[in-house]
Amino acid sequence: MSFITSADAIFMLTVQTLFNAPVRLENWSADRAWEAAAIEQAETRMSIDGRLNAGWVPNPVEMTLGLQPNSDSCIMFEGISTSQAGARTLYSLGGEITLPGLGRKYTLVTGYLVSASPLPSAGRLLEERQFTIRWERVYPVGI
Repeated sequence: MSFITSADAIFMLTVQTLFNAPVRLENWSADRAWEAAAIEQAETRMSIDGRLNAGWVPNPVEMTLGLQPNSDSCIMFEGISTSQAGARTLYSLGGEITLPGLGRKYTLVTGYLVSASPLPSAGRLLEERQFTIRWERVYPVGI
């Protein structure tokens, strides 16, 4: 039997040349911890005589992470963002998401931090912060 809880999910992130060891991301947004956009799997074109032609095209995986404003993981993303701006370069990311309830693991390959919330928005409370990583590939496997 599998369970759909996300409370036991583990998200590990590696940052080549910036951190020596994988970092566990923690203190997620309760409403949307992360979201991966659907990937366009095919490109199609209609011919003048009404035939549909199709081909597979590679596309990256866009993933948005939502973290509580007091999450230590926000400090890590601030470090990546600041380092990229200072060095005028990008740092390659890697990741692994383990979902024990489903018995699944996802390996995230060659990612880049493409957008980062520079500070939390403020209302009655400080709001969650969002960070977007664009991955080259995501590989699902069983655990």
